[in-house]
Amino acid sequence: MTSVAPSRWPAPAPTCAVPPAPETAGRTQWLPLAIYLLLAAGLVGFVGIQHGAKAAVLLLLGLGLGLALFHSRFGFTSAWRQLVAVGNGEGLRAHTVLLGATATVFALLIGTGTGLFGSTPEPSAGTLGVGLLLGAFLFGIGMQLGGACASGTLFAVGSGQNTILFTLFGFIAGSVIFTAIYPWVADLPALPPILLSDSVGWFGSWVVTIAALLAVYVLARLVQARRNPPPTGRPPTARGLARIVRGAWPLWVGALVLALLGGGVMLVSGGAWGVTSGFALWGARVLQLFGLQPETWQYWQQAGPAKQLAGPILADKTSLTNLGIILGAGVAATAGGVWVFRQRIQWNVALVSILGGVLMGIGARLASGCNIGAYLAGIASGSVSGWVWGLVALAGTWVGLRARGWFGLSVPKPSDSVC
Repeated sequence: MTSVAPSRWPAPAPTCAVPPAPETAGRTQWLPLAIYLLLAAGLVGFVGIQHGAKAAVLLLLGLGLGLALFHSRFGFTSAWRQLVAVGNGEGLRAHTVLLGATATVFALLIGTGTGLFGSTPEPSAGTLGVGLLLGAFLFGIGMQLGGACASGTLFAVGSGQNTILFTLFGFIAGSVIFTAIYPWVADLPALPPILLSDSVGWFGSWVVTIAALLAVYVLARLVQARRNPPPTGRPPTARGLARIVRGAWPLWVGALVLALLGGGVMLVSGGAWGVTSGFALWGARVLQLFGLQPETWQYWQQAGPAKQLAGPILADKTSLTNLGIILGAGVAATAGGVWVFRQRIQWNVALVSILGGVLMGIGARLASGCNIGAYLAGIASGSVSGWVWGLVALAGTWVGLRARGWFGLSVPKPSDSVC
């Protein structure tokens, strides 16, 4: 195939073929759309009455995150898969936009101490040690086997992809496994967190972070120009103004909207948007339903987790945004006419999805976060741990892509028409 070169900067990076034109979005699926809207409205109302305005706002922010994730199909798993397998850096360049925009919002909020509902914004900074390295590596493998990352699992489930239900099950199971084995991994060697703001202040931290992200953007573009990969596919979309609610958004639009909504989570709660601590909580509650007592485990006897387990799920920050993402993605998918609940699932896909989810569940807890809580929030906070997480997860992606072949799953190839 002949290279399709850009005419001038900042035209799209070259690919070996012209990107395919997107199909026209299907008809709105009114019945499932109505169900999702009623569930969302009912849940927001119930949460507001039972747990107050702060909880209701967090749920609404989660709904917005789900809408933005689905409309832009903003992925972490697919972006790293395309980069490592064939050298297409489009997704990674979108990551730099999301990270840079989020870093800007975080610097403004944390640097000025601005918060709502009595909250004080705090950066996300992880320790640098064995847990971070091992956890990020396992997560990188797991998301390629499971077919989705933490945020991707939630919006894929909401959009009707029932294969990802197996990934979600494994994710929750892996999170529970970690809480059970916590005494054996609690004291892994680690160095204290390193925040750039401690050395150069919040403005200096922002400048360094943006400069590093610009370097990553340029490097991803150079890699793509050298490898001349297949283009990425384009999801179905409506045209004109209808594209806002029934179409596919450009990745950069999704990145900016996600950054604003993630900033909203910090403004309201005082902490960054996260995903996986909610999975550990959900798994523990299921165990309690069956008469088990995870509250006696060492993990759940720590102050933070103990408070989380003792409180209502619908008052838990992470659970609220997680549920919001599922419902928001469902609204977006049904409005765009692409919601589908696939019935036939191959046994090998189901088993590998569970395995991938388990690896992500354990990995996320080992590393104290996933692609959102450790990677996005870490880099946006000016924490060195976020960069380390991303590099190690990228190495795990390389291994995960080879593992996909062992289980008969597809991997992008340079000869593909799209990747």
